[in-house]
Amino acid sequence: MSGEPRLVQVRRHILKDNDVRARALRERWRSDGTFVVSIVSSPGSGKTLLLEKTLARLRRDWRVAALVGDLATDNDAARLARSQAPVRQITTGTLCHLEAAMVERALDGWDVGPLDFLFVENVGNLVCPSSYDVGEHLRLVVISVTEGEDKPLKYPTIFNSADAAVVTKIDLAEAVEFDEAALHRNIQAVRPGMPVLTVSAKTGAGVDGFFSFLQERRGDQIALAAAGTIRATDRAEV
Repeated sequence: MSGEPRLVQVRRHILKDNDVRARALRERWRSDGTFVVSIVSSPGSGKTLLLEKTLARLRRDWRVAALVGDLATDNDAARLARSQAPVRQITTGTLCHLEAAMVERALDGWDVGPLDFLFVENVGNLVCPSSYDVGEHLRLVVISVTEGEDKPLKYPTIFNSADAAVVTKIDLAEAVEFDEAALHRNIQAVRPGMPVLTVSAKTGAGVDGFFSFLQERRGDQIALAAAGTIRATDRAEV
């Protein structure tokens, strides 16, 4: 028997089980042609408003839906439903992140038909979600201009586990004396080469580029799947 503390053993078992479930979800979505985007951020970053605008815009041309995680309320799900896209709430209780098993249960019996995009909005937290793969093809880490340029340095693991960063509330940049160059330097110091998109869901600045980015990434993933080279990232090892 290993001399590892029991807590470490349990954590490894949980993460291993999560990875197995996440890979099965990713394969299921690959077969269905569904591109899955997860969104992580701290509370108040503006990710729900950005997702609401994204669902409303993309549903004009694509079949879209969203799962939204929260500790207790369904407030965010109600906001997202205003987009007229299918939305389902995942209430986590005391857990500060979503897990693949929660996503599995949320999908069970949810008859939304074939989807082109499925968005998964995680619980507002920059720590716990970094270790849990939920089967997504693209993970976005969202940071607002009001949070400070040093967020990537304070929370490097979540930036290392994400595929792209989205800077929100750019309309407030001047008012809060936001240093965009400093944020870019900090992101690149933690995750060299990471794409960074800058948007304002309120004014619409940068959102066209954001929508194009999502559609391009979906196209890339579909091409990879067609070639039989599906991505198999293990988030727990990042």
